[in-house]
This record gives sequence, structure tokens and C-alpha cells, in this order.
Amino acid sequence: MDLTESFRTAVESLQTNKLRAGLTMLGVIIGVAAVIALLSVGNGVNAAVEEQVRAIGSNLITVLTDSEKSGGYPALSLADVNALADPYNAPAVVQVAAMLQGSAQVTFGGREKAAAINGVTANYLDVRNQKLAFGSDFTIADIDNQARVAILGWEVHQKLFPDDEYPIGETVKIRGTSYQVIGVLKSQGAMGFASADDQVYVPITTAQVRLFPRRTRDGARAVGAIMVQAVSEDQMDLASEQIRSILREQHGIAYQADDDFTILSQKEILEVFGVLTGVLTIFLGSIAGISLVVGGIGIMNIMLVSVTERTREIGIRKAVGALRRDILAQFLIESLVLGLSGGALGVVLGATTAAVIDRLSADLTPVLDVGTVAMATGFAAGVGLIFGIYPAWRAASLRPIEALRYE
Repeated sequence: MDLTESFRTAVESLQTNKLRAGLTMLGVIIGVAAVIALLSVGNGVNAAVEEQVRAIGSNLITVLTDSEKSGGYPALSLADVNALADPYNAPAVVQVAAMLQGSAQVTFGGREKAAAINGVTANYLDVRNQKLAFGSDFTIADIDNQARVAILGWEVHQKLFPDDEYPIGETVKIRGTSYQVIGVLKSQGAMGFASADDQVYVPITTAQVRLFPRRTRDGARAVGAIMVQAVSEDQMDLASEQIRSILREQHGIAYQADDDFTILSQKEILEVFGVLTGVLTIFLGSIAGISLVVGGIGIMNIMLVSVTERTREIGIRKAVGALRRDILAQFLIESLVLGLSGGALGVVLGATTAAVIDRLSADLTPVLDVGTVAMATGFAAGVGLIFGIYPAWRAASLRPIEALRYE
């Protein structure tokens, strides 16, 4: 018997018991659909993170405190920012900005919103490529005078000023202190696992004195992170070396092992997020894969039942000349058809689920690629084939005389 005939016989056998075949495929359908949907969500999260990071700029370098080396103290200050901003010290650097972050409740007119509070330098929004929807940015005078002014992220603005209330000139309260609203940022959507719109910005000196009075080991008012914009993406490595040299001189560090700061380029940040989202995607896919295994067990059970029911048929086929390999191929193909059919329906269900998630979520767009579909379909076929081996072997091992006597 050739493969074409075996395939036709397998399809006819499954059509004879449509309900049983459908219930058998259900486990595979659910498993493949879950794999497709969850991996699509994982790919979507990864794509969203990459898009957000790249939107900031491919030539951006972030400097953070290495808490282990700094003894738990913040290591960076505005003196470091000024040293890095000197073009004579770092010719590969265009702009330098800094920020200091914490969190607090922001209130206005009986409404309140928990938000991240960012103390920033006057050029921070420009360096981070963040745009104002309306209003104005901070000025050097705001920084020098520790002004109590604020720029709201879009979500905070929508929560505190619903119904198209105009916020510019109004006063919000942060930790009981009044701040005049001077601007609102455009909506930016999700940033990894957080919202870039759920933020409030104040002058960094105001944050240092009034909100987050953290100090370095030397007693200087601390900053949380320094953002450095290199001349170009090609000069990122040179800029990083210049930053490292300047900060070592600022902090009196002689050896690399003693660096109390960490330098991260956008590429490295993308790699870190890629590892995190990759682990998440694999974890989600593994959970969904359990359903495929359960579906495979269902295929094996029903194929064993089929072998028992068709024992006499097997005996007749062998009696008229069917070889052991013909019987083996017939039942393997039947099991494979179950797996592939369930996989095809699972792909459709999974793609539909991903489309529904896309419609329901404003910030997340699931990404369904050919590789994910091919992998899920391949697993479904593999499950059908692997879990069909034992039933096929039992069918092929039946002795013709005993099979013909079976009632």
C-alpha cells in the first residue's frame, strides 16, 4: 500500500467517527491555539519595548549607580553632569541630562493619581525625544530657582483634568506642596511593563530639595541617572570611554574594578529587555505546550481504542497480503492527520485570539510571525506522530490468525 492510499484510508476512518475524532483533536487545538496566542503576546511585548527604546534615540547612553560598589549610596551628582557636559572633557558627547525618580500621589480638585515623579534637568525631554502636547518646557531659571512647576504625563493629565479641562496655570499638589502646571506631554503608550504616560516631571533641583533629598557618600545632592547623547551611533564606544574616564576622575577611582557607576548603551538596554521578554515568552510557550502533551495522550488513547475496534480488519488486511510496514504506516498516518488537523484549527483559533487581544488592548499589539505558526504546527504534527507510534506498533504486531478470530 502506498502513502497516498494510506492517507485516503486514514481520512475515511476518521470521517467514520467524526465526533470522536473532533473530541480527540480538541486537546491539540487548544494547545496550539494557546501557543500561538501566548507567543504572539510575548513577541508583541518584545516589539513594543524595542520600539520605545529606539524611539528615545540609538545614540543615547545611560549612566547609573552601581550600588554594590558605592556602598548603597547614590554615586552620581550634578557635578558629574556638568563635567560630562564640558565639550573639552568629552568631545564625543552632544548633550547631557539627568533625572531623579521617586513616586507620590498627585492631587487636584479632589481627584488624585499615583505617579512616578521625575526631577529632571532643563534639557531632559529633548534628550529623551519626548514632545509636549501643549504648554512649555522647563527653563534654566526653573532649575536654578528650584521652581515649583510641573509637566504632566498624558495619563496623569487625563485623570486630574477630565472633560477637556485646560491644566496650564492650574496648581496640583505633590506630597502636600503646590506645583503650577506648565505643560503636558504627548501620549507615548506603554514602555515595557510600565506606562510612559504615568509620569510627572519637576525641576531636578526641586526634587532634590523638596521631594527626594538623597545624598552621595560625599554629601552632594544625588541624581538617579545621567543620560548622555553621543555625537552619533558610530561614536557610542568612544563616548562611553570618555564618560568612564571623566567619572573616574570625578570620583577619585583608579581601577576599573572599583567603578561605582554602570554605563549602558541603548543596544545593551535592548539586549537586557530582549533576555527578559525572551524568558517570559519561553515560559508562556512552555505552559501552553502542556496542553499539547495532554492532546497527544488523547490521540494515543483513541488510537488504541481504534486498534482494538479494528482488530478483525487488520487481520483481513494481513491475510490478503498487507505487510507489517503497511499496517504501521496506516495507523501512523491516521495519528499524524489527527495532529495536523488539530494544529491547523488551533492556528486559526490562536490567530483569532491574538486579533481579539489586539482590539481589546490599546498598548499591546500581538505579533504573529511565520516562525511561530510553523513551530506550533510542527509540534502538533510531532505530537500526533510520537503518540501514534505505540498504537501503530500494536496494530502492526497483531498476528493474522488471532486477529481474524477476534469478535
